[in-house]
Amino acid sequence: QVQLVESGGGLVQPGGSLRLSCAPSESISRFYVMGWYRQAPGKQRELVGIITSSGFINYSDSVMGRISIFTDNAKNQMYMQMNSLNTGDKAVYYCEYRSTDSTVENWGQGTQVTASS
Repeated sequence: QVQLVESGGGLVQPGGSLRLSCAPSESISRFYVMGWYRQAPGKQRELVGIITSSGFINYSDSVMGRISIFTDNAKNQMYMQMNSLNTGDKAVYYCEYRSTDSTVENWGQGTQVTASS
């Protein structure tokens, strides 16, 4: 199973920005689906956005226009640029990876994001 390590979370003021990183422990499949999820206190984990090896990218309505998900294949990492953060974005953010020829889901340990004054 591929280990994933998220980083880049933290505390920012409302309106601020953060860039989260997701680093797999090994090279991943050429054909994959990767995503960012978040879980706020007392709520279920929800999808934030996904990116596939074919270039398909999709974002949830709650973050549309404020985030950008991209990969750096040379560094074998996935990123999520988050702008205009608000208090409603407070959550633990997780990255997930799955090869398209597998049903195994690989998850990171999560990184906390908080926007507060």
